[in-house]
Amino acid sequence: MRIRVVPFVVSLCFLAAACSEQKSFAPEQAAPTVTAPPPVADTVATTPTSPPAPDTTAVQNVAAYLAGQHVSQGSDLQPLTTQPVWQAFAANQAQSWAKYHQTRTEKIQQWAATELDSVRKRSTTIFYPFSGPDLLNVVTVFPNSQKYVLVGLEPVGTIPARATLENPSLFPAIKASLWSVLNFSFFRTNDMAVNLQSVELDGALPLLLLFATRTEHLVKQVRYVQLDTQGQLTEADTATIHHPGPKIIPGVELTMRNKAGQEQQVYYFSADLSDWKVGNTKAAALQYVRSLGPLTTYVKSATYLMHKAYFSKVRNLVLTRSNFVLQDDSGIAMKYFRPAEWQFTYYGTYKRPINLFARHYQPELTAAYSDSVHAPRPLPFGTGYNWRQNDSNLLLAQRQTAVVE
Repeated sequence: MRIRVVPFVVSLCFLAAACSEQKSFAPEQAAPTVTAPPPVADTVATTPTSPPAPDTTAVQNVAAYLAGQHVSQGSDLQPLTTQPVWQAFAANQAQSWAKYHQTRTEKIQQWAATELDSVRKRSTTIFYPFSGPDLLNVVTVFPNSQKYVLVGLEPVGTIPARATLENPSLFPAIKASLWSVLNFSFFRTNDMAVNLQSVELDGALPLLLLFATRTEHLVKQVRYVQLDTQGQLTEADTATIHHPGPKIIPGVELTMRNKAGQEQQVYYFSADLSDWKVGNTKAAALQYVRSLGPLTTYVKSATYLMHKAYFSKVRNLVLTRSNFVLQDDSGIAMKYFRPAEWQFTYYGTYKRPINLFARHYQPELTAAYSDSVHAPRPLPFGTGYNWRQNDSNLLLAQRQTAVVE
């Protein structure tokens, strides 16, 4: 989700910003969609001998450009990648992402391959409420799912226009918006809004594109969508995306292909999931998610919203439609899980929530993590608000009797 931070201080100012409670697009002069090979690995943008990336769609070129990666040969963005400002940005991003992959991605992948192997095989659809544009973490933990449904308060946004891509202030804005997710594992939503909207990047979509290509996906298509009051998914235009009616949930659909060649779909919806707001739209977002069949729900850095009475509808959806819930302690409070219905596996270390969320301390978790007979399993990476490796926790809840279609 899915905060204003000075380095190394996890404080009220950055956490407040994380409180996201919550027609097919063809860019200008877009090339036709073609079958393309998987995206190439990162290279330093300033290396003159690097071969051009293979030809692909125009929207993939925008994603690569935003990520500081090579665009395809013949792309109308290629001249922009010869500019010193982009090349400096690309070199900086290659360094930042190399460090991120070494310190986080590799650890998450190794852990999840072992601990979540059977879960992944049964996780066709991932529901990630309060996510913001955090495609990065969910596809790292669950790389082979067919569908990812993300919901946050951030506006959907649109594919950046040429003028935005030519704006030199774009690159420091992207770097500032990525800083906390690369360092702390969660988004500073307010900074994303301030920094990116200042250069007319108007919502979550540009960062979804960036994360797709940085996780070695090829973006094949972007389609703007909406949910009506019946929870039905239909196409939308940019006017609806920018100015949705009070009973419309705007969204975007990304079709992408992972490095194994599997086609996957990502949906991001801009929606407030509090009970009152959900009622205003006749629970359109929840109706849609319910229609997708059995779920695996992933929750992290969710500002403890589902601890609260007025997020009961989304909490009940998760508890009734999920076969698996993977969450940190900011997800659903333990008191809402019926022990007879769930099997729990605890990972890492449970410490009291940071000061801002101290009232959401859960004695049940302290007891569970102190159980010497069923000791918690190791968690070799940091996640959530207690973001340091030895301070973080994850809970895997598995339903005893599986939900069926």
